[in-house]
Amino acid sequence: MNNNILEPKRNFSMIEYFIRKAAEFEPKLRFKGQTKADFQSWHKNLLGELKQMLGIMPKPVPLNPEIVWEIEEDGLIKQRVLLDMEKDMSVAAIVYIPLSARQKPCPAILCCHGHGKYGKDSVMGIRSGNDPERTNEIAAFNYDYGLQMAKRGYVTIAIDWRAFGERSDGGDPYPGRDKCNVHFIRGNIMGYNLLSLNIFDGRRCIDYLCSLKYVNAERIGVMGLSFGGTMTTWISLMDERVKAADIICYSCRFKNFAVKNGNFCGSQILPGLFAVCDVPDLHGLIAPRPLLAEIGLHDKCFLEYDAISCTEEVRKIYAAAGAADNYEVDMFWGDHKFSGDRAFAFFDKHLMRF
Repeated sequence: MNNNILEPKRNFSMIEYFIRKAAEFEPKLRFKGQTKADFQSWHKNLLGELKQMLGIMPKPVPLNPEIVWEIEEDGLIKQRVLLDMEKDMSVAAIVYIPLSARQKPCPAILCCHGHGKYGKDSVMGIRSGNDPERTNEIAAFNYDYGLQMAKRGYVTIAIDWRAFGERSDGGDPYPGRDKCNVHFIRGNIMGYNLLSLNIFDGRRCIDYLCSLKYVNAERIGVMGLSFGGTMTTWISLMDERVKAADIICYSCRFKNFAVKNGNFCGSQILPGLFAVCDVPDLHGLIAPRPLLAEIGLHDKCFLEYDAISCTEEVRKIYAAAGAADNYEVDMFWGDHKFSGDRAFAFFDKHLMRF
């Protein structure tokens, strides 16, 4: 036996296995160009590939909006509205309309919730004295951006993504398991992707906003924290009606947050996605439309070095698209939460001032 020959390091860990695979992995449609022509070619190719990967999309049915209740509070018209998404699925939406919209249609923002049990209620600031946990969640994440933006003059809407809030089948139908992962597998065996179904629902919310006399349909925005940032990313890149987006605490890299740290769920992925692109590419597909990325320097979910690395690549994509000024970064001294330091001015600049 030649002792000078190093034996290959054997591995028995599946975690280590995928970490090693990700370390040497190169998605086939990463952006590597510099010119506007490079951007346009890449944008067309990647967007086309992703649309194929999204798989089956439901057929829309008439929304049949039903306003269950309406009150005036906080200078807003607050509504609970039932909407039909597709033949086999409806949703309850919370809609806030500034009183000023009675005189002049306002810009509107779809407000996406993150991976929490309260769904839309938290982002719309619905507190309960009987449920201090919900109030604490809103305070911890500065989570009620749907209410905050409405008070600044925007029509806002939020729904529960599938498997959350009122669509959670009683809260915990599969004890010890993540509902998102169960529904991801359940849908996949029939060719459905849970992410695709939520993108469909988000775009149907935009359909509803654009139908309202209170809304300026040319001034639609999307914003969301964490998993809400995932949804903001996908809805914005898939729907050109979105004129400005705020991705809150979802600047990252698949090989770290998903593969290394396992910080994901079945609502946020597509089979084979990392084989095609990385998170900076998804953000870059929103270009040249305005995009704000919020990054908490003490975020434990999407770490600082990963987030900064992501923004550096997105900047290059926006520069190649000829829209460098349309990409902004709010790097704030905080953790996994809505900063609010630049979001109001960002949306006012791109949606309100016209």
